[in-house]
Amino acid sequence: MAITQTLLRQATLTGVAPVLFDRYPGSNKTVLTDPAQKLYLNANREVCLPTLNLMSFLTAQNTESAPKLCLDKRIYKGICSALLASVTITPSPYLPFLREKKPIQFGAFDANGVDAISGIEVWHHVAKLEKGIPNPKERPALALPWSLHFTLRIDPHPELTESMIFNLFTDGGARLGIGTFRKLFGKFSFDWAEV
Repeated sequence: MAITQTLLRQATLTGVAPVLFDRYPGSNKTVLTDPAQKLYLNANREVCLPTLNLMSFLTAQNTESAPKLCLDKRIYKGICSALLASVTITPSPYLPFLREKKPIQFGAFDANGVDAISGIEVWHHVAKLEKGIPNPKERPALALPWSLHFTLRIDPHPELTESMIFNLFTDGGARLGIGTFRKLFGKFSFDWAEV
């Protein structure tokens, strides 16, 4: 049944895989050499996910998103557009990662690439580019346990149902996830309750 009145839901993402970070610096010419620069931190040095990144998980048409991965290719673009028009996630602009219901604070990486406060470690991988060219990557990894809490406001829309949105978060969390190197990292379970 289509959503005909505004709904408010308190949502929780609970991590089932570590999250890898690789914050885009705003320009392809800018290279972040300090792994701490690849994290999203708010003014209190809490490790965060930009609210826009979670909206992208739910609404992106040109990159991977839950609708693109989970829905029929003939309809996902219309659903992405409907979600973008009708769903609001707060707080914004950042969602702090939580551990034991408290925001995860970041201190600094030691010589071994470990932050003793948050437990975040620098992981080293080598990605293969076209023609097998190695591309070394250095990214911070947030280990389990982690969670994100936020409020979803869902405004009426004839193409959206409450169960569709719940299933997109549930299936997208199990199959896609958040952060960088998604599908392997950043996977989560999902739940919500009425506000």
